[in-house]
Amino acid sequence: MPVNRILLVEDDYGISDTVALNLRYVGYECAVFDDGAEAATSLENDHTYDLALLDIMLPGIDGFELFRYMEKYNIPVIYMTAKTDSESEVKGLRDGAEDYIVKPFEVVTLLVRIEKVLKRTGRLNQVYHFGNITVDVENRSVTKDREIIELPPLEFDVLTVLIKNKNRTVTREHILNEIWGEDYFGDVRTVDVRIANLRKKLGLGDMIRTISKAGYRLEEQKR
Repeated sequence: MPVNRILLVEDDYGISDTVALNLRYVGYECAVFDDGAEAATSLENDHTYDLALLDIMLPGIDGFELFRYMEKYNIPVIYMTAKTDSESEVKGLRDGAEDYIVKPFEVVTLLVRIEKVLKRTGRLNQVYHFGNITVDVENRSVTKDREIIELPPLEFDVLTVLIKNKNRTVTREHILNEIWGEDYFGDVRTVDVRIANLRKKLGLGDMIRTISKAGYRLEEQKR
């Protein structure tokens, strides 16, 4: 299954570099433009994007005008902008944008919103790869070297959270909230037991790193 492709149009290089780095870090492909007109022109040759992240105040043409090009190619849009006035937000959402996020924002918040939009629009790639391990979320299956590995439901869910956030530290609380929601009040140490089982069953060993006083990180080995 192909990787989700995201178009990022942002003229603040600090923001675009940070967002693009994190998008690629979690497994998305990302094309970056700093000019609205250039981004619009590029769509004539390549418009196979699953989502567009658009600033509103752009050189060339602004994000609202660029949105019309996204409509032409049926590309869902999330606006990310410094414009805090309600009129801009209402206009963006009424025009058909999927979401509107105001700067400054936490990257993890943006990633969650991206996933929700991709899922809502039926574009989310639900197959994740980590080395020789493949996790198919929709079919709830795990294979290693193409051999099916049977996991109990909770271990599968913990693995899914880790692989979706590979190379990022996730807390025990975050893992449990992803699985059961924010209303979970059980013992967070249940995560430790599942992690130990995953290390053993999948041979992940040190690749699931314990981050002191923080949580866990599924980390790709450097070659």
